[in-house]
Amino acid sequence: MTTMNSDVKPTKVWMQRLLLLASVLVFLAGVQLFVLSEHTDRFFAWTIKLPLTAAFLGAGYWASFSLEYLGARERTWARARVAVPGVLVFTTLTLVTTLLYFDKFHFGSADWVARAAAWSWLGVYGTVPLMMTAILVTHVRAPGGDPERQAPMPRWMMAALSAQAVVMLALGLALFLAPELVAAVWWPWALTALAGRAVAAWLLGLGVAVAHSVWEADYGRVRAGTASLAVFGLLQFVALARYGSAVDWARPVAWGYIGLMVSFVVVGVVGWASARGK
Repeated sequence: MTTMNSDVKPTKVWMQRLLLLASVLVFLAGVQLFVLSEHTDRFFAWTIKLPLTAAFLGAGYWASFSLEYLGARERTWARARVAVPGVLVFTTLTLVTTLLYFDKFHFGSADWVARAAAWSWLGVYGTVPLMMTAILVTHVRAPGGDPERQAPMPRWMMAALSAQAVVMLALGLALFLAPELVAAVWWPWALTALAGRAVAAWLLGLGVAVAHSVWEADYGRVRAGTASLAVFGLLQFVALARYGSAVDWARPVAWGYIGLMVSFVVVGVVGWASARGK
């Protein structure tokens, strides 16, 4: 385990608090989406007609819980920062998506629960990116360096993570720019424009986190990231077990999706196990 010394940059307490707060918020969002997948019209910020899409997004939130909670517990910045860039990208793109489809949200709903969910959503995504950016800048400017890498990743792990990052970043960018067009060809189930951009925000956020893990190149530094990747993949299989009828299994892209999720689980579990005690 990494020991602290005066030359190593610590994780600032405000970043730890923000990550802890964010972990609570994403856990609650996961309940709304992964548990109450068929009731987003009543309990979420906007209505998601396809429960599989809601469950996919909910899996992302619960995976983010592990990323942010574990990141918040790290004392050194080198081991905590894997939780920051991806979350910043995701929250920023989610805010953009919210503003693009403002009329689709439950801001004026007669149901006070749905209305509260929508305004809470706007409050979170309107403030978290700004707060995280400000705290991130203080980290970058703070004195101190990184401890030596204690558990360097092997080449096969670097290659696997690199491939995953390329797929997620490319698909996420295309889906965000042209959601309905891209989803019709490269996604295993139907997505509306709003849902497509919401999915894309997760793909881009996770893609950035995985690319960051390649840059860190150390199991100990990315423990939070690999744990999150495993959780994301496992929960997607649970989502498919519940709502797999929404997938067109005759299309090759459906099996490509399965292969990607399997790779998330394998890489995530191996990465997390290899980081234990480091």
